[in-house]
Amino acid sequence: YAFEGCESLKELYLPKSIKMIGKDVFVGCQSLKKIYIPACFQFDTALLPSNDCKIIEYSENQEDFACDNNAFNELNALIGLKTVKNEINELIALVKFQQKRKNMGKRINAQSYHLVFTGNPGTGKTTVARIVANIYKELGLLSSGHLIETDRSGLVAGYVGQTALKTQEVIEKALGGVLFIDEAYSLQSNSNEDYGHEAITTLLKAMEDNRDDLVVIVAGYEDKMESFIHSNPGLESRFSTYIHFEDYSSNEMVEIFKLMAKQEEMILAEGVEEELNIMFDNVIKSKDWNFANGRTVRNYYEQVIRNVAKRVDSRENLGEEEFDTITINDL
Repeated sequence: YAFEGCESLKELYLPKSIKMIGKDVFVGCQSLKKIYIPACFQFDTALLPSNDCKIIEYSENQEDFACDNNAFNELNALIGLKTVKNEINELIALVKFQQKRKNMGKRINAQSYHLVFTGNPGTGKTTVARIVANIYKELGLLSSGHLIETDRSGLVAGYVGQTALKTQEVIEKALGGVLFIDEAYSLQSNSNEDYGHEAITTLLKAMEDNRDDLVVIVAGYEDKMESFIHSNPGLESRFSTYIHFEDYSSNEMVEIFKLMAKQEEMILAEGVEEELNIMFDNVIKSKDWNFANGRTVRNYYEQVIRNVAKRVDSRENLGEEEFDTITINDL
């Protein structure tokens, strides 16, 4: 109650002698001398006891209080992806460590922040790439933090000399942010008539020329990406960090379905969640090359919503709840 904008405020550290009653009243405040609050929070002092907690000091030190940390929160709020979150949080810790040592006047080696994302389709690679772009901006590694997504078709042309120009145009759009290349291994070819190698050469030069304001993330199947990176010494030297995206478990697929429903203000009727657990468990057990993780959930969710629409369309005088509820029959 005392704070506005508390979405990113997770913890408030107080002396042990302070007891908190409810959400906005403190007792034992005689020993409370300072509350450090990020400057981006609006603090309503009227909600504090009049005789206590008068000394409020605001801190604008973003190393202590990250005010604009929506990207960090968004990363950690993603369903599943435990290994991915750990890897990126370790990378964030490294960046902060290097920045602090640099501020101390220490000598540090230049770090490569380009990434290789490996994993099957629908595991959230594009979503995480967008979040990483924002995190890099917040850490001061990039000036704008936008994401430009492309693939082979966006980089390679059909005639000699055109590919370099086409690739350079995409790179120009990505400057200041992250260039995300999906299925990047498709640029590799042993044919002299294929111009994928021209795109790679142009990309490597741009990564060197713009090392302070361009990050490249390449993504694709694990085995193909390893072959792709190891096929070129320039790629090997620039891409040293691999992050693998595991397939979602059946429980995580259910959570994704529930999140999609929540975002559309849909309610799951009694028994629906249990039925979803059984269904997605069977999907996992029998998955084949066509399995697409989060996309599989989205496709199924969209079909369920069509079933809801058909059900309510065939009936009259329905209450609002009928339009907001997913039933077992809709599955």
